[in-house]
Amino acid sequence: MSAIAKIMVSRGAIVSGSDRNYDQNRFPELFEKLKSAGVIIEPQNGTGINPDIDYLVVSSAVEPSIPDVKVAQDLNIPIIKRADLLAEICNQSKSICVGGTNGKSTVTGMIGWILTQSNEAPTIINGGGMLNFNRENAVIGASDWIVAETDESDGTIVNYYPEIAVLTNISEDHKALDELMALFKQFLSQSRVQILNLDCPNVRKLAKDFPNAITYTAGNVDLIVPGLHNQSNAMAALAVAKAIEAIEFTALPRNSLKTFKGITSRLEVIGRINDITVIDDFGHNPDKIEAGLKTLKQAGARLILMYQPHGFKPTRDQKDDLIDVFAKYLTKDDIFYMPEILYYGGTVDRDISSADIINPLVERGLNARYIPAKADIKADILNQAQSGDIICIMGARDDSLRQMARDIFESL
Repeated sequence: MSAIAKIMVSRGAIVSGSDRNYDQNRFPELFEKLKSAGVIIEPQNGTGINPDIDYLVVSSAVEPSIPDVKVAQDLNIPIIKRADLLAEICNQSKSICVGGTNGKSTVTGMIGWILTQSNEAPTIINGGGMLNFNRENAVIGASDWIVAETDESDGTIVNYYPEIAVLTNISEDHKALDELMALFKQFLSQSRVQILNLDCPNVRKLAKDFPNAITYTAGNVDLIVPGLHNQSNAMAALAVAKAIEAIEFTALPRNSLKTFKGITSRLEVIGRINDITVIDDFGHNPDKIEAGLKTLKQAGARLILMYQPHGFKPTRDQKDDLIDVFAKYLTKDDIFYMPEILYYGGTVDRDISSADIINPLVERGLNARYIPAKADIKADILNQAQSGDIICIMGARDDSLRQMARDIFESL
């Protein structure tokens, strides 16, 4: 949402917005940065909505009960989803849209960095802050190129008609697999060039319908960012570079990726102190968690891991897979914590708990601990931490997780 706000301000729009974190005085630096970019921040109590507003733009996570939405409905102000506005922006330019269940933010950042290093001056709209761009999630470029992360969770990915469509992988996350396959097929069919990951069986199935697509598999690219999953991400970005005629496909794209620092909260090293490494990671579905754990365990260190599920429905749908992935990578020497499932209110069915994942892991002999409050977990982590440990705070949608990792490092 903040990236969209900054893009619209750069195009001359008057943009205001609200956020419950702002009302709770959380993450003031984030909102000061938005204000300095020209965005007006209002309380999320409906007072910021007036008849002069042309559109109310909402994320898919916004409930209809929020006062801003109610007032907009009363004033007959059109309400559109964030992704619809993003699609409109992309469809008016030469766009490179990155879709898939995992890896979207990193691939978007990699493509944006290659184009920037190639003096193509792209606009970049990303779901995560890009370390090469001062942690910004939006870069305003001077050319017609737009590189954007697209989201399939609400089905709006079919609204994009990109010059180049990238599909990183497909696995069950927010929707059933057959529904995802149909969405991604339509997304690809509306693009001029398709970039497809043949390492993913589900993408491979779709590739049969796109015989002229550029395909890739995980390679051996010289990167700062670790993990086999980032080798795959890099190959996606290089495939895009090959597809763009304006970039001479020589050493430049690969050399650009040598200096790509990564995305905020994607196995981001917050710091090292007393031979203890603190990492912040956005992993929130079995595939992302597996990619993270596989990389973390390569160091051979004891892992102190906290994972917070970000919703009751995804946790319910993925419970068995979550149990399996933690059981596969964690050892009896590691310490694993889970707080209660993230809940911001609403009428969602709360019929599952983090304890339903922890208990089977305890039965398998792992040092797994269900501690409902994150503050209590933080205290226990600080008490348990020893020289040589890797501490990782993992989860999505809750900005306090990002702060928690930093607080742990500061405390250490």
